[in-house]
Amino acid sequence: MEGWDKTTKSTLTQIPLLTTKAGPRDGAAWTQRLKEEYKALIAYTSMNKANDNDWFRISAANPEGTRWTGKCWYIHNLLKYEFDLQFDIPVTYPATAPELELPQLDGKTHKMYRGGKICLTVHFKPLWAKNCPRFGIAHALCLGLAPWLAAEIPILVDSGMIKHKDDVASSSES
Repeated sequence: MEGWDKTTKSTLTQIPLLTTKAGPRDGAAWTQRLKEEYKALIAYTSMNKANDNDWFRISAANPEGTRWTGKCWYIHNLLKYEFDLQFDIPVTYPATAPELELPQLDGKTHKMYRGGKICLTVHFKPLWAKNCPRFGIAHALCLGLAPWLAAEIPILVDSGMIKHKDDVASSSES
């Protein structure tokens, strides 16, 4: 955690670490891992709400917990930009981090792969590998998606690549 700001360190230390090393093919162990994932997500969401920093909603889209969907948002210049969020849990999870997708931003930045998968290879993947299996979905959101949104959304807005929903609505009314 050297080189991290105090807020990031504080946030990360409050997200419970996971203990079960299991993926979607591991039966009962996967069920235990999912319970740990939910516990960490609930803790992270509660902490964000308590700090007035609520910025995402996700839930498992299937009973197996291998497909997740939701919304994430970023406030820039006092305007809220909201995006669909989705990802699949890889079969090699937790050794492999999930690839977080923002489909609405597909093709709008070089820091993204086909299908709207955000680029996390340089900074996040080594951190994930070092902390496997203790990191989970909440950690991927905290250390992967949150910094990506903070770095990319202001640039995309300022360059005109994305528009606020109110700007789009008013221009279509004209």
